[in-house]
Amino acid sequence: MRFLLNFGLMIGIALCFGFGLSWYTLNGGTFFGTIDIGPWTAWRDVGSPAPDPYTRAYIARNGGLQLGASEGMQFIANADSDNHQLDRSCNYRIDGTTPVARFWTLAAVEPQTGAIITRPDAPPNFESDRLARADDGSIELYVGRHLSPRNWLEITGDGPFALVLTLYDTTTLSGNGSDAVTMPSIIREGCA
Repeated sequence: MRFLLNFGLMIGIALCFGFGLSWYTLNGGTFFGTIDIGPWTAWRDVGSPAPDPYTRAYIARNGGLQLGASEGMQFIANADSDNHQLDRSCNYRIDGTTPVARFWTLAAVEPQTGAIITRPDAPPNFESDRLARADDGSIELYVGRHLSPRNWLEITGDGPFALVLTLYDTTTLSGNGSDAVTMPSIIREGCA
Protein backbone atom coordinates (compact mmCIF):
# COMPACT_ATOMS: atom_id res chain seq x y z
CA MET A 1 0.00 0.00 0.00
CA ARG A 2 2.81 2.38 0.91
CA PHE A 3 4.46 1.67 -2.45
CA LEU A 4 1.29 2.67 -4.31
CA LEU A 5 1.00 5.93 -2.34
CA ASN A 6 4.64 6.82 -3.02
CA PHE A 7 4.26 5.88 -6.68
CA GLY A 8 1.09 8.01 -7.02
CA LEU A 9 2.80 10.94 -5.27
CA MET A 10 5.83 10.62 -7.58
CA ILE A 11 3.60 10.58 -10.70
CA GLY A 12 1.61 13.59 -9.41
CA ILE A 13 4.78 15.62 -8.74
CA ALA A 14 6.22 14.71 -12.16
CA LEU A 15 3.03 15.73 -13.95
CA CYS A 16 2.74 19.03 -12.04
CA PHE A 17 6.39 19.83 -12.65
CA GLY A 18 6.24 18.93 -16.37
CA PHE A 19 2.99 20.75 -17.10
CA GLY A 20 4.10 23.71 -14.95
CA LEU A 21 7.37 24.14 -16.86
CA SER A 22 5.56 23.80 -20.19
CA TRP A 23 2.95 26.39 -19.21
CA TYR A 24 5.65 28.78 -17.94
CA THR A 25 7.73 28.44 -21.10
CA LEU A 26 4.78 28.99 -23.45
CA ASN A 27 3.53 32.02 -21.48
CA GLY A 28 6.65 34.14 -21.68
CA GLY A 29 9.10 32.05 -19.70
CA THR A 30 12.52 31.64 -21.16
CA PHE A 31 13.82 28.32 -19.86
CA PHE A 32 13.92 26.31 -23.08
CA GLY A 33 14.47 27.13 -26.73
CA THR A 34 14.70 30.92 -26.44
CA ILE A 35 17.47 33.46 -26.70
CA ASP A 36 17.32 36.62 -24.60
CA ILE A 37 19.32 39.68 -25.65
CA GLY A 38 18.38 42.59 -23.41
CA PRO A 39 14.58 42.98 -23.55
CA TRP A 40 14.36 41.00 -26.82
CA THR A 41 13.50 37.29 -27.00
CA ALA A 42 13.69 34.96 -30.00
CA TRP A 43 12.88 31.27 -30.42
CA ARG A 44 16.08 29.79 -31.88
CA ASP A 45 14.58 26.68 -33.52
CA VAL A 46 11.60 28.32 -35.23
CA GLY A 47 11.93 27.50 -38.92
CA SER A 48 14.35 24.62 -38.42
CA PRO A 49 13.46 21.21 -39.86
CA ALA A 50 13.43 19.56 -36.39
CA PRO A 51 12.48 22.05 -33.67
CA ASP A 52 12.55 21.04 -30.01
CA PRO A 53 9.19 20.16 -28.35
CA TYR A 54 8.82 23.56 -26.65
CA THR A 55 9.36 25.39 -29.94
CA ARG A 56 6.82 23.13 -31.65
CA ALA A 57 4.30 23.93 -28.90
CA TYR A 58 5.04 27.66 -29.25
CA ILE A 59 4.50 27.51 -33.02
CA ALA A 60 1.23 25.58 -32.61
CA ARG A 61 -0.04 27.96 -29.93
CA ASN A 62 1.03 31.08 -31.81
CA GLY A 63 -0.72 29.92 -34.96
CA GLY A 64 1.11 32.32 -37.30
CA LEU A 65 3.26 31.59 -40.29
CA GLN A 66 6.86 31.41 -39.20
CA LEU A 67 9.97 32.37 -41.12
CA GLY A 68 12.22 29.55 -42.27
CA ALA A 69 15.68 29.37 -40.73
CA SER A 70 17.25 30.79 -43.92
CA GLU A 71 14.62 33.54 -44.28
CA GLY A 72 15.15 35.43 -41.05
CA MET A 73 14.50 35.67 -37.35
CA GLN A 74 11.86 37.36 -35.20
CA PHE A 75 12.53 39.03 -31.83
CA ILE A 76 9.75 40.03 -29.43
CA ALA A 77 9.95 42.50 -26.53
CA ASN A 78 7.20 42.76 -23.91
CA ALA A 79 9.23 44.97 -21.57
CA ASP A 80 11.65 47.87 -21.85
CA SER A 81 15.37 47.69 -21.02
CA ASP A 82 14.58 48.36 -17.34
CA ASN A 83 12.21 45.36 -17.33
CA HIS A 84 8.99 47.43 -17.07
CA GLN A 85 6.08 46.13 -19.14
CA LEU A 86 5.51 48.13 -22.34
CA ASP A 87 2.46 50.39 -21.92
CA ARG A 88 0.62 52.31 -24.67
CA SER A 89 0.32 55.40 -22.46
CA CYS A 90 4.12 55.79 -22.51
CA ASN A 91 6.56 56.92 -25.19
CA TYR A 92 9.60 54.77 -25.94
CA ARG A 93 12.88 55.32 -27.75
CA ILE A 94 14.46 52.38 -29.57
CA ASP A 95 18.15 53.22 -29.49
CA GLY A 96 21.27 51.43 -30.72
CA THR A 97 22.04 49.06 -33.54
CA THR A 98 20.28 46.09 -35.06
CA PRO A 99 22.01 42.87 -36.12
CA VAL A 100 23.11 42.71 -39.73
CA ALA A 101 20.15 41.98 -41.99
CA ARG A 102 19.19 42.82 -45.55
CA PHE A 103 15.88 44.26 -44.34
CA TRP A 104 13.97 44.51 -41.05
CA THR A 105 10.59 45.64 -39.75
CA LEU A 106 9.44 46.81 -36.33
CA ALA A 107 5.76 46.40 -35.43
CA ALA A 108 3.78 47.22 -32.30
CA VAL A 109 1.24 44.50 -31.52
CA GLU A 110 -1.35 43.49 -28.95
CA PRO A 111 0.48 40.87 -26.86
CA GLN A 112 -2.26 38.22 -26.71
CA THR A 113 -3.59 38.30 -30.27
CA GLY A 114 -0.68 39.73 -32.25
CA ALA A 115 -2.97 42.36 -33.84
CA ILE A 116 -1.22 45.49 -35.13
CA ILE A 117 -1.99 48.53 -32.91
CA THR A 118 -0.84 51.37 -35.16
CA ARG A 119 -3.27 54.05 -36.32
CA PRO A 120 -5.50 52.58 -39.09
CA ASP A 121 -4.45 55.10 -41.76
CA ALA A 122 -0.73 54.93 -40.83
CA PRO A 123 1.89 52.39 -41.92
CA PRO A 124 1.42 49.14 -39.96
CA ASN A 125 5.12 48.91 -39.07
CA PHE A 126 8.42 50.71 -39.38
CA GLU A 127 10.79 49.45 -42.07
CA SER A 128 14.56 49.73 -42.25
CA ASP A 129 14.50 51.29 -45.72
CA ARG A 130 12.64 54.40 -44.48
CA LEU A 131 14.76 54.92 -41.39
CA ALA A 132 16.87 58.05 -40.89
CA ARG A 133 20.05 56.81 -39.20
CA ALA A 134 22.57 58.71 -37.10
CA ASP A 135 26.07 59.39 -38.48
CA ASP A 136 27.45 56.30 -36.72
CA GLY A 137 24.79 54.05 -38.29
CA SER A 138 22.78 53.63 -35.11
CA ILE A 139 19.01 53.97 -34.99
CA GLU A 140 16.83 56.27 -32.94
CA LEU A 141 13.20 55.33 -33.38
CA TYR A 142 10.27 56.48 -31.25
CA VAL A 143 7.16 54.44 -30.44
CA GLY A 144 4.17 56.06 -28.78
CA ARG A 145 0.85 57.85 -29.12
CA HIS A 146 2.40 61.32 -29.05
CA LEU A 147 4.30 62.94 -31.92
CA SER A 148 8.05 62.42 -31.71
CA PRO A 149 10.95 63.70 -33.83
CA ARG A 150 12.53 61.91 -36.81
CA ASN A 151 11.54 58.22 -36.88
CA TRP A 152 8.16 57.64 -35.23
CA LEU A 153 5.78 54.67 -35.05
CA GLU A 154 2.38 55.87 -33.85
CA ILE A 155 0.34 53.46 -31.74
CA THR A 156 -3.26 53.64 -30.52
CA GLY A 157 -5.34 52.28 -27.66
CA ASP A 158 -4.65 51.55 -24.02
CA GLY A 159 -2.96 48.75 -22.11
CA PRO A 160 0.14 46.66 -22.66
CA PHE A 161 1.75 46.01 -26.02
CA ALA A 162 4.72 44.17 -27.52
CA LEU A 163 7.32 45.12 -30.09
CA VAL A 164 8.17 42.63 -32.85
CA LEU A 165 11.48 43.12 -34.68
CA THR A 166 11.72 40.84 -37.71
CA LEU A 167 15.12 40.49 -39.39
CA TYR A 168 15.02 39.21 -42.98
CA ASP A 169 17.93 37.48 -44.71
CA THR A 170 20.17 37.50 -41.67
CA THR A 171 22.83 35.20 -40.26
CA THR A 172 22.18 36.40 -36.71
CA LEU A 173 22.65 33.63 -34.16
CA SER A 174 23.43 31.10 -36.85
CA GLY A 175 26.84 30.12 -35.60
CA ASN A 176 30.16 31.85 -35.11
CA GLY A 177 30.06 35.09 -33.18
CA SER A 178 26.45 34.73 -32.13
CA ASP A 179 27.37 35.70 -28.56
CA ALA A 180 28.43 39.17 -29.77
CA VAL A 181 25.00 40.08 -31.22
CA THR A 182 23.66 43.37 -29.89
CA MET A 183 20.08 44.51 -30.01
CA PRO A 184 18.73 48.05 -29.62
CA SER A 185 17.70 49.28 -26.19
CA ILE A 186 14.08 50.16 -25.40
CA ILE A 187 14.06 53.28 -23.25
CA ARG A 188 10.91 54.67 -21.59
CA GLU A 189 10.82 58.41 -22.27
CA GLY A 190 7.74 59.28 -20.22
CA CYS A 191 4.10 58.38 -19.66
CA ALA A 192 0.89 60.36 -20.04
